Amino acid sequence: MQEETHITPRVVSIVGPTASGKTGLGIAIAQRLAAQGERAEIVNADAYQMYRGMDIGTAKPTAEEQAAVPHHLIDIIDPEESMSVARFQQLAREAIADLQSRGVRPILVGGSGLYARAAIDDITFPGTDPDVRRKYEEREKTEGSGALFDELKAKDPEAAALMDPHNPRRTIRALEVIELTGQPYSASLPRYRYVIPSVQIGLDLSREELDRRIDLRTKQMMTNGFVEEVWRLRPHLGATAVRALGYQQIIDLLDGIWDEYDAFADIAQKTKRLARKQMGWFGRDPRIHWLQALNPKLVDNAMAIIAHADAGDYDPIDAQADAYVQHHLGDIAAA
Repeated sequence: MQEETHITPRVVSIVGPTASGKTGLGIAIAQRLAAQGERAEIVNADAYQMYRGMDIGTAKPTAEEQAAVPHHLIDIIDPEESMSVARFQQLAREAIADLQSRGVRPILVGGSGLYARAAIDDITFPGTDPDVRRKYEEREKTEGSGALFDELKAKDPEAAALMDPHNPRRTIRALEVIELTGQPYSASLPRYRYVIPSVQIGLDLSREELDRRIDLRTKQMMTNGFVEEVWRLRPHLGATAVRALGYQQIIDLLDGIWDEYDAFADIAQKTKRLARKQMGWFGRDPRIHWLQALNPKLVDNAMAIIAHADAGDYDPIDAQADAYVQHHLGDIAAA
């Protein structure tokens, strides 16, 4: 009698621009899976929702949403602390492994592209050495950025071909990694290859609808007490947390640099710019299965994609195969 092979259900990663409805879809998928007899819980992949107290400005899932489906990696550090993508990678993979060991399917939700990929993809984060970094910074001052970039081209032409020769900071980082690891910098660059079997679902919206949602969210931030949130947190915001979009604008408002209208208008404008960048970032990943966020059958379509992915209908390693199946599964889901 042939032994039955147990297949672990794939991690579901929901990505897309800010205000596209990722949290809502993640909760809906978890609830649909629960109705089918499968437990699922959400793992946060937003860079700033991990900070305690940063609720309104990061559009953190509400208490009701977190009660509907258990959430992980939310409110885990104080704003004074620093969260790096390398630290997040370790935390996320530990959370995923713990959930899977208990028979719970992880649903990764977040618009921070590098964070979402760090959890499931073949990405490494080499360490740093201030002495080595300082050496190259001094050389950049005396020899110029062109000389350092020429050195990078000689040592790692693949990395140099992907980089801007007028960005000395990146050149210095690449040379630092090469010296510390003895390996080409290109060996540490992100690759579209899963280390944890996953399926990615992207939410797509028209620019007009996305802008409308961002304007609405910004108004809600104002009426929900964002100014008071920043006033309360300001003494505790560390160098990383303060970079969350919107917080510096409200600090400037509190300092009298801007009035309320201008501060929130700038938040809306920069959030729209961020959303465009997010779409560009996610758009380069051929493995993402894009769905229309406003489609009444959105959850049905997402569940169809998950079912086909679980059935092994595509190769999770080969990005070109994934790109083919992306359209194949999209056709199936829309049928």
